[in-house]
Amino acid sequence: MTKKVAVITGASSGIGQACGVRLQKDYKVYNLSRSLKEDNSFEFYKVDINDYVKIEEIAKEIFDREGRIDLLINNAGFGIAGAIENASSGNIYSLVDTNLSAQISLCRIFIPYLKKCKGRIINISSVGGVVPLPFQAVYSATKAGIEIFSRALANELYSSGVKVTAILPGDVKTNFTSSRIVENDASDEKEKIDIEKSIKKVEKDELSGKGPDSVAKIVAKVARQKHPPLRKAVGISYKLVVLLTRLLPTRVVNFIVRKLYCK
Repeated sequence: MTKKVAVITGASSGIGQACGVRLQKDYKVYNLSRSLKEDNSFEFYKVDINDYVKIEEIAKEIFDREGRIDLLINNAGFGIAGAIENASSGNIYSLVDTNLSAQISLCRIFIPYLKKCKGRIINISSVGGVVPLPFQAVYSATKAGIEIFSRALANELYSSGVKVTAILPGDVKTNFTSSRIVENDASDEKEKIDIEKSIKKVEKDELSGKGPDSVAKIVAKVARQKHPPLRKAVGISYKLVVLLTRLLPTRVVNFIVRKLYCK
């Protein structure tokens, strides 16, 4: 029997790489990344996920070679932190392009192939998209956008048999933390220090979090489910956080977040 085929963006390290390892038993894994950071046995295409012409060529090549594409995991992304007034327009546009626009475009490109075998799309969102973080406003906006897009897409594809799920990790220990772009050029020294403290708290929480396999385990489970959820938070504590955002008034949720991350 022909092995199923999974395409993962950003599978050279972190969550994407962990997902590939988890899925290798049942899938032939293709890694679409700008670089190969860690040795693994995945098929590798060096590509910027914002290069849609190249992505279209790769998608066709994979399908022509394998005769199927069963799973697309949109994982690649990065973060910026700092007050929005100090953010450079270049970094804002780059973040939105990579974290949101590229994931939408990859779905557009791969859906025709996924339809042929009633495949799956798993988009990596974040609890930060449900509980938006101060000084990571643009990042939170892109992750909220991914979840909303995933839900809309699930309805669009319902009759085709293609299932869509947004995965919401919380704090995960990966190189995402060290790769985050920090822009903190506040003119007021006290404000600058307060922003720095807030960012450091987020970094501390991430570095104290579980490893990327905790997310990969959930991704692999969702990929196997006949009726996967529309969204899935990773970890009991983050499931509780997401639940509380439904039960508590938005003003209360924002107050709690402000007390945690703003001084």
